[in-house]
Order: sequence, then structure tokens, then C-alpha cells
Amino acid sequence: MRGARVGDYTYMTQAFTKTAKKPAATRTSPARTKAVREWKTGKAQGLQILEAPEVSRLKWLVHGFSTRSGGSSRLERTERGVKSSEEVLNLGFNEWDRPERVSANRQKFFSAVGAGKMRPVLLRQTHSDIVYLVGAANIPQGERAPQGDALITRERGVLLAVQTADCIPILLADTKNHAVAAIHSGWRGTARRIAEKTLGRMRMEFGTRPQDVIAAIGPGIGQCCYEVGHEVIKEFATIFPAAREWFDGPFDTLENGDADSNWLPWLTMRPPGHAPPAPTARLDLVAANRAILAGAGVPLKSIASSSLCTACRLDLFFSYRRERITGRMIAAIGIK
Repeated sequence: MRGARVGDYTYMTQAFTKTAKKPAATRTSPARTKAVREWKTGKAQGLQILEAPEVSRLKWLVHGFSTRSGGSSRLERTERGVKSSEEVLNLGFNEWDRPERVSANRQKFFSAVGAGKMRPVLLRQTHSDIVYLVGAANIPQGERAPQGDALITRERGVLLAVQTADCIPILLADTKNHAVAAIHSGWRGTARRIAEKTLGRMRMEFGTRPQDVIAAIGPGIGQCCYEVGHEVIKEFATIFPAAREWFDGPFDTLENGDADSNWLPWLTMRPPGHAPPAPTARLDLVAANRAILAGAGVPLKSIASSSLCTACRLDLFFSYRRERITGRMIAAIGIK
């Protein structure tokens, strides 16, 4: 490694979105709308797993996005003095969970997506733009795993996996050269164009052409729930000419540096601790990553994205922003 079916499927998008929080108004292309409608879910071994049909039609690979339920981990929390406990499919080695339960959950998930005999590879994710090439050699895992946020391979029997709990998981498949990638893209990775850099690394290593790539952008925090401040908006505005299209809120105010609404607190005539909060805007990470992939040459019709928001749908997903103490999901892809 170098730096640099599930069971029977049914269309479930409508059922999933009935109880979701109403999203903020966004610019949605016809291509995106079509891709959202086609996302499916299926059950295997007691787990509920999402697949993008555009990717599942490629019979030479396996892939899947995990959900929350069906595992052996016990997530306990106290809210407003009330204790609760929930059995969940936590796939991350968090402090609150037992390692043996996480390992059992991972094996159950890998088996459910048809990759039980494949060699899983994960990184220590750091919100970077580092892309790793996975070869035939065994890769250190756990605390010895390399740091990075994207994996690429053309090796058979290898399952690439990234962990998320609000950040955006992206899976890529080169339909001509039979190569795949798994990407973890939060706001920092998005700002650093990690999806575009992964495509560039695939071109260098495998001869991948963007027009031959199918992309699946999995569930992450939606614009309806993702409030960000001056730091994020300033960085996006500096890097992306079209950044304004991905935000809902006082973009111009925040871009120009008016991040603190209380720069002269004594003028507000308010007691300490009662000043108005600093302004924020809502960021659409899915739209941003779609634009980055399209700008890199991937046809819009080949980019599928889920409409499900992890922060809205705690019945289905983990959300670090909503829960803080929570589990991790996995998005995985591999060549049979």
C-alpha cells in the first residue's frame, strides 16, 4: 500500500423521507432528482443496507452503505435525566464500545454485502486529501493503519471501506479498467477536492478516464441540518467560484468577514451571555461533491446521490453532530 447482494431490494426512498425534516431550498438538477429516486435498500442477515443501482448493476464488484440497526453494540445515553439503551450496528472502534463487538459487527456487515471472504482495508481518517493505493500486500490495520481519507485499488478480493457519521461517503467505479475507490469527504476534504484528487490518482495508476466512472454519494448530513460559520464559508469562497450555490444563508456577509455579530458588545446594551449568536449558513456537501466530480469530467448522469440526511434520520443513521456519543457507519466497495 502506498500513500499518495444483499437480498431482495425494494425502492424505499419515499418511505424514508416521509418523516424527514423538511430540507432547505436548494438548486436541484434533473439528474440529481432522478438519482435520488433510484436509491434502494435491502435486508440481509438482519441488516438494512443501501445500494446505488447504478453501481449494483456492475456484476464484477460488491458495494454497500451500512445503516444503524441490526448490530450487537449497546449504545447508552442519558438525555434530560432519562437513560436509554439501544442495540446498534456500530462499525467504528469508539471508546464507548467493546472491540470484540465492533469486530463482530464489521464481519456481519461485510458478509451481508457479499464480501465476507474479501480483505477489508480501512484508514485512520484525518479529514485530509491523502489518497492511498492498495496493492496485493497485506495492509496494517487498526492503530497501525496509515492516515488518509481515500483508497483506490484494482486488486480482486480487496474491500475498500471508509467510516462516516455525518461526513459524505463517496464510492467510485471505473467501468472500463475495473478499478474502484472509497472516499471520506467532510467539509475539509471537500474543500481540498479529495474526490477530484482520487480520480487523478486513479488516472495515474490505472489509466482511468472520468467519463468511464460511476460515482455513488452516500448518506451524509444534509443542507437542512449542516450549519457552518465564517471559517468554512471563507475557505469555500476562496477555492470555488461557484461556492455561493452550495450555501443557504448570509453567504456574502460571512464571506466578507463579518463573522462576529458582537464585535462591540457594549453597543448591544445586553448583559453578558445574552448577546445574539454569530450568523451561520447551511452547506450542501452533496451538491459540492457532485459539482467537483462533474468538474473533473464524470458525467452528471453517472453520479448517483442519496437524499437521506444522517442528522434527520437517527432511526436509520448515526450523526455525530446530533448525538456526539454515537457509532460509525461504513461505505464499502470491492472487486470480486
